[in-house]
Amino acid sequence: MKHSFFLFSLVVLLFTSCGDTNEKKADTTATTTTPIANTSTAQSYFIDVHDLEPGKVTFKDVEGAHQKDLATQDKYGVKFMKFWVDEQKGKVYCLSQAQNEVSVTNTHKEAHGLIPSNVYEVSSGTETIAKGNKQFFIDVHEMGAGKVAAKDVADAHTKDLAVQDKYDVNFTNYWVDEKKGVIMCLSEAPDSNAVKKAHKEAHGLLPAYVLKVKQGE
Repeated sequence: MKHSFFLFSLVVLLFTSCGDTNEKKADTTATTTTPIANTSTAQSYFIDVHDLEPGKVTFKDVEGAHQKDLATQDKYGVKFMKFWVDEQKGKVYCLSQAQNEVSVTNTHKEAHGLIPSNVYEVSSGTETIAKGNKQFFIDVHEMGAGKVAAKDVADAHTKDLAVQDKYDVNFTNYWVDEKKGVIMCLSEAPDSNAVKKAHKEAHGLLPAYVLKVKQGE
């Protein structure tokens, strides 16, 4: 009888120990397989362009639309930074940081319904301080898809900086879309001809067009 009781106790002890071990394994598995939220998001620079009706867009209206973008941007992980308006030609350029082009477009769509005609994923130059005593210009170079490298544009920009004082121009930044072959330069200048002359002497690359713009943030 004692022998039978001893065997029964041993079986119960072994069963209980196995149950504890399995529970510990289950707890360990639950801990190691719990997903951890990835809070890091890769951000790129984007410039989106709105082609509106010439003479029918005002800086004040675009500023109002920009405020709606700012109120909506967090939903899509976008950060709108600056915008430029050519009231005469009805063109608007918006600079932002986002994960992708779709995020930029969706923010505009929900905020005010104005869908950009083009969105460029760009690399940015190093921004310099605006002097604030001249008007702004954006000049656009259309080099052709895949025919421009950011390094080459950086070299050309250095040449612009070397001659800009001669033409009373202040090149403040530039952006390059290597895939689409588009370069956009922002400057302060007395007029568009001064921008063209500075580019021509610096490296000979004349822009396809130059826009006189107002800048907002």
